[in-house]
Amino acid sequence: MNNYTAHETAVIDEGAVIGEGTRIWHFCHIMSEARIGNHCNLGQNVFVDNNATVGNGVKIQNNVSIYNGVELEDDVFVGPSVVFTNVINPRSFIERKDQFRKTLVRKGASIGANATILCGVEIGAYALIGAGAVVTKDVPDFAIVVGNPAKITGYTNEEGTLNA
Repeated sequence: MNNYTAHETAVIDEGAVIGEGTRIWHFCHIMSEARIGNHCNLGQNVFVDNNATVGNGVKIQNNVSIYNGVELEDDVFVGPSVVFTNVINPRSFIERKDQFRKTLVRKGASIGANATILCGVEIGAYALIGAGAVVTKDVPDFAIVVGNPAKITGYTNEEGTLNA
């Protein structure tokens, strides 16, 4: 018996590790080597690839793909339609699966709707990524970044209160 809840339209490949109390909604696909922690919430149409890790208490909103090499630590929030990449220079005619770059999102960070996170970056603990931002380089702990390319506009705290 599963200790998690999955909608009947979700596809969960054999071997996937899914923690207790996690909820997986409509049309999600969890690959066989994915790891998802306890008490997570995966919205409609979320994809979690092989070798992707989702910590405890993570909320992933609709239409997000967590690709191979992406690690979300505990209590991360990923807004609707956020885009993660895993290859820096993709070409349809060149296979670069051996060139995936790791992306790390530290504990408590929040990523706003439609943000794009380029592979190989680290988003610091409790950082706040603005909606639509394009993150091309590492983001420090507690930083607020917005724009394209994303730039620091301030700092926050664990509760998400804006600081000057």
